[in-house]
Amino acid sequence: MHAFSHLILAAALLAPVATVFAEEGFVELFDGTSLTGWKAGENDASWKAVDGAIICRGPRSHLFYMGTDPAKPAEFKNFHLKAEVLTKPKANSGIYFHTRYQQEGWPSQGHEAQVNNTSGDPVRTGSLYNVVKNLEAPAKDNEWFTEEVIVEGNRIVIKVNGKTIVDHVEDTAAVKDGRKLSSGTFALQAHDPGSEAHYRSIRVKRLPE
Repeated sequence: MHAFSHLILAAALLAPVATVFAEEGFVELFDGTSLTGWKAGENDASWKAVDGAIICRGPRSHLFYMGTDPAKPAEFKNFHLKAEVLTKPKANSGIYFHTRYQQEGWPSQGHEAQVNNTSGDPVRTGSLYNVVKNLEAPAKDNEWFTEEVIVEGNRIVIKVNGKTIVDHVEDTAAVKDGRKLSSGTFALQAHDPGSEAHYRSIRVKRLPE
């Protein structure tokens, strides 16, 4: 086989791989090496960027995505978020959306997509916390899994490894305790010193409003 033919064959073999990872319209929120663009509330030592992942381990803290332009705060309404997640045994964490930065306490605005496969809290990964409970873990500790959150209008879909765990339409008349859709940013949760969770490839695609 001629060298030129080898090049064509190699290109053909690589093309599908490139297509898989392109994910048109998605933007990475984590640069893979630092916490640039993110800001922790209390206990910022609970967060580190190590080996291409954000690791949370330590006292309660929330890491908010602030964006990289101070003059243009991060703001999302309709979106499709994807993150690769790994939990250590007994870990309790979560991904907040439609939230806003606050210095301390549990975020008072927005919803939380639960990350918890084996902790003492029976509400498992993929739940819409305090709204729709999933009591069976759809993923395993010590293995990377993909968690997705999709918001369009008043509909929230949460998927784990491609399987839909929550498909919820919010009734604005029934909303309580500030857990409601509006707009805002994302936050990761460090729940307690006994919880360790890793996040990588955190990416989002804005959807039409």
